[in-house]
Amino acid sequence: MKIVITSTGDSLESEVDQILGRAAMFILYDTDEDSFSVVDNKQNLESPSGAGIQSAQTIVNSGAQAVITPNCGPKAFRVLSSAGVKIFSCKDGKVKDIIDNFKNGKLEEIKQANVEGHWV
Repeated sequence: MKIVITSTGDSLESEVDQILGRAAMFILYDTDEDSFSVVDNKQNLESPSGAGIQSAQTIVNSGAQAVITPNCGPKAFRVLSSAGVKIFSCKDGKVKDIIDNFKNGKLEEIKQANVEGHWV
């Protein structure tokens, strides 16, 4: 399974980024292969509007079946849900710990956006 984790950096040691639309990077982790790649999100980090939609579309295009982030706004949630991508909530921490929590079934799937639009 391919999952995306919002990240402040380009390694599994990086901290999870707090909001999907404005995340610095996405870690695309393959649970079957135990490998990862990095998807840069700079184009959306500085975007004046539409960052959630564009970031969600980037995730959909990556082939991920799930995304893990502390906060997901309504527009990003709508794009991801429409594409069949599951959204899981997490707390602060390192990407590697978030992945372990996911593998161990410790993360909760969210069924609706958990922040309002234009959250900063």
